[in-house]
Amino acid sequence: MNLNNRVILPGETIGIVGGGQLGKMMTIAAKSMGFRVVVLDPTDDCPCGQVADEQIIGEYGDLQAIKQLAEKSVVITYEFENIQAEALEWLTNHAHVPQGTELLKITQDRIQEKAAIQSAGVDVAPYTVIEHIDHLDLSITATGLPAVLKTARGGYDGKGQLVIRNLDDIQKAQSLIDQGPCVLEKWIHFDKEISVIITRNPDGEIKVFPVAENLHQNNILHQTIVPAGISKSVEEQAVQKAKKISMALNLVGTLAVEMFVTPDEEIYINELAPRPHNSGHYSIEACETSQFEQHIRSIANWPLAKTDLLKPVVMVNILGQHQERLLERLPKLQDWKVHLYGKKEAKLNRKMGHVTLLRDTVESAIKEADESGIWELAVEAGTIN
Repeated sequence: MNLNNRVILPGETIGIVGGGQLGKMMTIAAKSMGFRVVVLDPTDDCPCGQVADEQIIGEYGDLQAIKQLAEKSVVITYEFENIQAEALEWLTNHAHVPQGTELLKITQDRIQEKAAIQSAGVDVAPYTVIEHIDHLDLSITATGLPAVLKTARGGYDGKGQLVIRNLDDIQKAQSLIDQGPCVLEKWIHFDKEISVIITRNPDGEIKVFPVAENLHQNNILHQTIVPAGISKSVEEQAVQKAKKISMALNLVGTLAVEMFVTPDEEIYINELAPRPHNSGHYSIEACETSQFEQHIRSIANWPLAKTDLLKPVVMVNILGQHQERLLERLPKLQDWKVHLYGKKEAKLNRKMGHVTLLRDTVESAIKEADESGIWELAVEAGTIN
């Protein structure tokens, strides 16, 4: 029997590699659909472990822990990209992972990712591969300034990146290059950052969530706004590009495609995430089907459900420095959908939760969030991007 054609039924067990907030919200969706869930995570009482039926405490590269997860599960998914190669290889050969591991391997490496996107016929920002500090001067001459240097592997929420604005900044690049190959990207003067979340099941059925507009602060997602403030033409182009990438990469599961939109409405792909994504959290309340339920439907080989937007919405992240102010104001937050992830310690810039505001217009939702006093953006360290 081809496992990829198997329908996973309620009562059977889904295994999740990674116990953070994405795993938690996947689990809540899976449990509501009747599944049991086992999670692998090294941290006791992790967010996902708080709602799963069972937690295996172990490192993601611990083959014994991975094998234990496979023994307890009929299907396995993951909530983050950085799973070690040996564990990936074992899962490929011994467990039912409908998403496969090829897309995961591609998105673990920015060089491979950019090549794969270009092979799909979709544009990325012009870039060069940097393997030695001596390559940087010549590449900057070709690329121009400003430019962005990024490590090929690792890095999220702005980590592993350096914006090179002038020649003096080149001296700061050594620490990134010491970590391994990097990519130097031409700086894109964008008007908007958007994302498209797309889900595909093993039968090839595709559903796309409404295009989201994303605002970042200190390289961390701050707000997601839907509908995005873009033209119909840009919206259609963005969806088509996401579909082209998903088909070329033989997607099963969920893929978030982050994009830059220039003032003249050109679109460049920034990066991919082969899983539910922070910019899709709005879908829990604002769409007919959440990204988490849709992901579970996909890996269980169920028919995918409608993703229509029910109402204009703004999602705002709650970082460690915001949590206390949120809790102080809770009694006055009328019709705010509050999600806290259950992390033990509220650290600076750590994602502790998010709130969702469904209003008649996105403008009124943004105004209400901004006037709440929870996010004093000008006071917080760093620059707003």
